[in-house]
Amino acid sequence: MNVLHLSTSDIDNGGARAAYRLHQGLRSLGCNSKMLVRAKFSSSSSVISEKSPLTKLSPPLSGLPLRFYPNRDGEMFSSQWVPDVLTSRVKQYNPSIINLHWICNGFLKIETLAQFQQPMVWTLHDMWTFTGGCHYNRNCERYKETCGTCPQLHSNHSWDLSRWVWQRKAKSWQNLNLTLVATSSWMAECARSSSLFKDRRVELIPLGLDTEKYKPINQQVARELLGLPQNKQLVLFGAINATSDERKGFHLLLPALQHLSRSGWQEQLELIVFGSDQPDEPIDLGFKSHYLGRVHDDISLALIYSAADVMVVPSVQEAFGQTASEALSCGTPVAAFNATGVKDIVDHQQNGYLAKAFEIDDLAKGIAWILEDRERHHKLQHQAREKSLREFASEVQARRYLSLYEQILKE
Repeated sequence: MNVLHLSTSDIDNGGARAAYRLHQGLRSLGCNSKMLVRAKFSSSSSVISEKSPLTKLSPPLSGLPLRFYPNRDGEMFSSQWVPDVLTSRVKQYNPSIINLHWICNGFLKIETLAQFQQPMVWTLHDMWTFTGGCHYNRNCERYKETCGTCPQLHSNHSWDLSRWVWQRKAKSWQNLNLTLVATSSWMAECARSSSLFKDRRVELIPLGLDTEKYKPINQQVARELLGLPQNKQLVLFGAINATSDERKGFHLLLPALQHLSRSGWQEQLELIVFGSDQPDEPIDLGFKSHYLGRVHDDISLALIYSAADVMVVPSVQEAFGQTASEALSCGTPVAAFNATGVKDIVDHQQNGYLAKAFEIDDLAKGIAWILEDRERHHKLQHQAREKSLREFASEVQARRYLSLYEQILKE
């Protein structure tokens, strides 16, 4: 079986790494898997970079329609209108099946999908596939109808950019041989309730990771290598643009930490943050903080997770939540909100704590609950690693996808 993955890039962000991990997992099972990307950051010979001049021009061109909405929010919004050369490139590799991933930022035009002859599987790394251009809906449910009057564009018109994008998808994709794969039950529910895919097959397969790279490392050693204190309990928070991306929930973590500081934890805890640098203006978090900046490799991330006593994932919306699954794989319990994709990863009071959705006091309570009893903490660590091996190991994910591919090709 020849599988071709289409992704804007390979390892430079969460969705890209997820695609690359699946690709590597399939290859480890003997599948002839290749990955076609616009921007290649890995050294893998099985990842091919599309280097046509049009591909290089696509990112700046793709954002031109947004100039008509100068008051729009700063959230990512993709119209995917720029022509591409992927039809000929896909024919060149003659895959049995195409697996689509995150294909925005000018990589693949909406109308191109109808030109592919092979059956397609689309792994949903965010909500863009079934919206009028936004990547996360932020409580707007217009994707269940026809979009338009888009709140993220600050549009007052029903026939706006979001309606145009939605209409193009509806027209071009109605006859596709396409199966959607959601990475969480929340994302599956969103896809099934969308106007574009309410009648489509939607499967649920969690994201995988290399559990031999993401594994528990002696905490004392990890802290020594990272220059972190040995005599404190360490709370970890991290994501790409961790403190500036509102969707990642730093604005909810901040008051939760301040609550803990006032509750008698001030001398016991310190905070680790990865994915953001030390801010120019100090933020009063209630505890001493260690900012580790952007982390690019799996081994460094595994060290960071292993150094921490608890990982906090206070995200407002997550298609899955890879920082949570990575932390569990390293034996680090997770405190998160009982919402969106992360609620599939964390089992309440089994390998972490699921606070009531966006209730700050309960998040603080959950962090304290994980940390306050050493024997319970050890049990949580053990069960975190067990959950990862059982549900998120790369081989488990790859076998699920192979089974799905075989079903689709047989049909």
